[in-house]
Amino acid sequence: MKIHLKQGWRLAVKHFYLVILLFLYQLLWGFFLYRFIDSVVSPLLRRYPGSYPSDTAAQLFVTEAQFQLLKTDLISPYVWTLGGLLLARMLLTPLFNAGLFYSLNQTRSEGGTRFLEGIRKTWKPVVLLYWIEAVLSLAPAWWLMPRSLDALLESGSIPELLQAVLPGAALWLLWSTVLHLLFLAMQFGAASGEGIFRSLWHAIQNFLSYAAISLIMWGIGAAAGLVATGISMLWAGLFALILHQGYHLIRTLMKVWTIATQYECLQTK
Repeated sequence: MKIHLKQGWRLAVKHFYLVILLFLYQLLWGFFLYRFIDSVVSPLLRRYPGSYPSDTAAQLFVTEAQFQLLKTDLISPYVWTLGGLLLARMLLTPLFNAGLFYSLNQTRSEGGTRFLEGIRKTWKPVVLLYWIEAVLSLAPAWWLMPRSLDALLESGSIPELLQAVLPGAALWLLWSTVLHLLFLAMQFGAASGEGIFRSLWHAIQNFLSYAAISLIMWGIGAAAGLVATGISMLWAGLFALILHQGYHLIRTLMKVWTIATQYECLQTK
């Protein structure tokens, strides 16, 4: 395990310029998403009655909001805009992945990074696999969401609601995690030229070690997030603000390190 972590770290450091690029991509995505949500929510909140509204005023506000959302086309442009943003992300993210995966393979075999070349050569299979994974990951929602809503409306207490919802949510999380690991291996194969199904079979054969190294890296990332959050809460102020903003760069570095470690784990088996 230590060898995979060290080799993954070396690959991640060699791709630090990609870490910066991905950090800027995430920063711009977060900024535009925040501005979009703010443009939708702020006008609605400004119509909310005073600091201590009566029950009648609050109910009138809710009724008016429901009428505007359900009986008019007020929400249509916002839905189309949000759909456009999500579609752009669904297109751009696998392109970045294609360049990164191909470059990891080239760096490991030849010593040089090939990000743009990877996008040109491997974007089609990587994008297709990314979309298939997204569809299969969201498929259980068609069955789980209506039942979760019914449980929310019918349950008489929080423990009863959790008892009804948590088993399905846990199975959904497990399904999505396994899918992600298997499709990630297939994307590695598509980017490296090894072959999609050969990489899939290789990942299945070594799934325990592959999943274990992934869980370790996810645990390291979660621990880093908890430490950053704890320090920000203890030392609130300018330092906390700088740490909070800088953590997004660390989180991006952790993501690249995780992918590089997973790739190294599969390639050395």
